[in-house]
Amino acid sequence: MLKFTEEHEWLNIEGDVATVGITTYAVEQLGDLVFVELPEVGASFSKNDNAATVESVKAASDVYCPLDGEITEVNPAIVADPALVNSDPMGAGWFFKLKLKTVSDADGLLDEAAYKELTA
Repeated sequence: MLKFTEEHEWLNIEGDVATVGITTYAVEQLGDLVFVELPEVGASFSKNDNAATVESVKAASDVYCPLDGEITEVNPAIVADPALVNSDPMGAGWFFKLKLKTVSDADGLLDEAAYKELTA
């Protein structure tokens, strides 16, 4: 199940785990990424907490935790090569995996059609 936030994060939810990253739209707004800082595995976050940071040639920006949960995995490849986020933001450029506290909370997020409308 693919969901989006108004802050331009995407979530691919499988069971009670969401893979989280930033959208193609966010990457286009930021420009070329030069630095990514990820959360620690085992860290717990509430919805809208600052979970990660990205820096581009234009600006630094926070990546927010889309729902309550615990970080179970991070993507070290994007720390080593932030350009991966630019080239494949919704694939190889994922940021972290989040074990969701309450899966049904995802119902309050945007679906793809609503997100496209938001960014049109």
